[in-house]
Amino acid sequence: MSQADHSCADGAPQTCHTFGDLRVEIDRTLCVGFGDCVQAAPETFELDEEDVAVFKPGAAPDRERLIRACAECPVDAITVIDGEGVTLVP
Repeated sequence: MSQADHSCADGAPQTCHTFGDLRVEIDRTLCVGFGDCVQAAPETFELDEEDVAVFKPGAAPDRERLIRACAECPVDAITVIDGEGVTLVP
């Protein structure tokens, strides 16, 4: 898989974001708003008006903290894929 394949589609900034070599996706159909990601990385995540996790505008998290925060999701609504195409979370 090429690096371009790891980019998030334009128009989905609240549910898909690229941080360095990591592509992070939030599945809005799975997220139930527990907020574990928000507690683990409040500089990166917030809950929207529907109590679904979204990325905060301008977020620039630490790589390891981001991965740990995504792994905190109890319903596996957040996927993290590295630049080699390896799924790190869930």
